[in-house]
Amino acid sequence: MEKGYVTQFTRTVIGNGSIFAPVDIWRPRRKILAPAFSMKNLNQFVKVFNKQSMIMADMLEPMAGGADFSVWSYFNTYTFDSVCETTLGIDLNSQKNPEHSFLAAFDWLSQDMAKRMTSPWLHPDFVYQRLPTYKKFVYHRQNMHDFFDEIIQMKRKELDAIQQGGKKTISTRTFFDMIIESSGRLERRYSDLELREELMMIVMAGTDTSAVGASFAAAMLARHPHIQEKLHNELDMIFGDSNRDLTEEDLPKLKYMEAVVKETLRLYPPVPITAREVTDDVTLPSGTTLVNGVTVLLNIWAIHRNPTFWGADAEQFRPERFLEGPLKHPSQFQPFSLLMRNCLGYKYAMMSTKTMLANMLRRYRILPPSHMDEHELQEPLKVSYDVMMRDIDDYPSSTDSSITNHF
Repeated sequence: MEKGYVTQFTRTVIGNGSIFAPVDIWRPRRKILAPAFSMKNLNQFVKVFNKQSMIMADMLEPMAGGADFSVWSYFNTYTFDSVCETTLGIDLNSQKNPEHSFLAAFDWLSQDMAKRMTSPWLHPDFVYQRLPTYKKFVYHRQNMHDFFDEIIQMKRKELDAIQQGGKKTISTRTFFDMIIESSGRLERRYSDLELREELMMIVMAGTDTSAVGASFAAAMLARHPHIQEKLHNELDMIFGDSNRDLTEEDLPKLKYMEAVVKETLRLYPPVPITAREVTDDVTLPSGTTLVNGVTVLLNIWAIHRNPTFWGADAEQFRPERFLEGPLKHPSQFQPFSLLMRNCLGYKYAMMSTKTMLANMLRRYRILPPSHMDEHELQEPLKVSYDVMMRDIDDYPSSTDSSITNHF
């Protein structure tokens, strides 16, 4: 239940947001957050996912048939706009204005946290806080905190006006609204600090995981045109030649799309490792005893590629494996962790990713980078660790007709 020692460095940015909070703080907050992620609540967000992904598809139009480009900035700004609208009720329009200070701060802090996690000599605060980079850390963290504090004050005033009868209630409730409502059932409602921690956690996790997952999916589809063709066929069966909006009823029909997303998350999980503290001696079936006080790193990357559970083709990209029946073991697939401390936003991320990929592929085909030959395209992607797993080459698409109209 207790997160590992190395995760403490994320708390220096988001505080005690539920993903990394100590158990005594996590437990009551989980009870507040869980109802917000019900399917009834998530389904109302599909309109937002559809709207924002259509904007993304429009933004890609100038790139059709042009030079090599990275899909990352398009996907990252889509997820940022979507999660800010569903969480905070504001449309920041970062897709058309991608130089948002929050995204720049988030990107810098992610790289800095990853460097500190993997550099034991930077773990002690008395060392890290004496380095020149610490001033940059404080600067970017403050920018993020100011962003959320300003929004919280604005939303507090709006909710107070609604409660006093000054405004009508809105039909679509955001995560902010639901958290306020849920925490209000307690003896006291969330403080501004607690709100900031939870909202920051949702926005940061919702932006990066979906963008990373979708970007890896695009890279894999570019390298496996026969799989992309199956997706186009599925989309044609559901939408035909219609340009109609994608709805919540369409998402369950995208079965092959879901298999593609899951297979991408299997081979390239956004979070490749997680950590837990051992609080009681545990003897494993192998005879090895994990003693109280040590940290265990769970290697999700390796679990997802273990041929014992995935077969001899474990290294291959084959979405059909998720359509062939139940998995051999309940723990062999865990891109968003498992059990009680799993990620509450798993379904949200899947719905957002399926919507954005569907609306993109309804209009375009993704081709591989033009400079890569057949042998290079068969090689695994080269990745780096920035808290989230990322493609070193920044998810490039092809030069000549890198995206061509599907209709």
